[in-house]
Amino acid sequence: MNQTLVTEFLILGFSEAPHLRPLLFVGFLGLYTAALLGNLLIVVLVSASPALHTSMYFFLTNLAAVDILCTSTILPKLLGCMVARRTISWGGCMAQLFFFTWSMGAELLLFSAMAYDRYVAICWPLHYSARMGARARTLLAAAVWAISLTNTCVNTSLTMRLPFCGSNVVEHFFCEIPPLLKLSCAPTGLNEAMAFAADVILAVGNFSVIMLSYGLIVASILRIRSAEGKRRAFSTCSAHLLVVTMYYSTVIYTYIRPASSYSLQRDKVVSVIYTSVAPTLNPLIYTLRNKDVKVALRRLLSCS
Repeated sequence: MNQTLVTEFLILGFSEAPHLRPLLFVGFLGLYTAALLGNLLIVVLVSASPALHTSMYFFLTNLAAVDILCTSTILPKLLGCMVARRTISWGGCMAQLFFFTWSMGAELLLFSAMAYDRYVAICWPLHYSARMGARARTLLAAAVWAISLTNTCVNTSLTMRLPFCGSNVVEHFFCEIPPLLKLSCAPTGLNEAMAFAADVILAVGNFSVIMLSYGLIVASILRIRSAEGKRRAFSTCSAHLLVVTMYYSTVIYTYIRPASSYSLQRDKVVSVIYTSVAPTLNPLIYTLRNKDVKVALRRLLSCS
């Protein structure tokens, strides 16, 4: 009770070796720039191209917004810690935790919404307009943002109630639930239980829904007579499944374990995947290779 409460945290980051910092700085600056420009391009293209005003691109625009929120919450502070002070205030840490958890939950749910959209388009093409009209997709997107917001409010408020009166060194490159729980000088059983429940519902549950949707999609694809049609469909599905599996597996690995088993050296690379790599790859895999997007990009450039 006589210990002084922590008012700021020290972000440990990746490496204490000075010769590695320039390389890490350039690498993360490149990831942030690519993620920001790629996702902003998606938002601009879809907004400016009436041909892209469909359910698929509507959800992709939401995904781009989520990726911008995620990377802008994490990477600017990380870059700043590499060249200046590595401290972050208690309030700044909680704000970073809030917006990151919000973006992560929204991304997990959006992957399921996108899988459902593709399932309806491929397996129920005659009912697609009725099931995925403007009102239906707007309600689905609103549910994604609202559920993820509820999740982050619960987990962030529980973390804010914890006293931090010991070490203030965050063994990570940003404020995330597992390393923060490790620093608390009070029992964290409720926090761990809620984080575990959120991971089971948002990660494991949504991943199961996606696997089921793609299983039905593959079964429908196998009935396609054209070999070229099968090849294109499988190519698209495999790319999507690669990103989804990479993202979900890393999130499940991070949050489904007790905080006492957390280790920076083991987990920091895993966190890079869902905070930096996935937001950078999403525009490339989901849209920039798409024929319709390329046509819209050429039209936009010709008009300018």
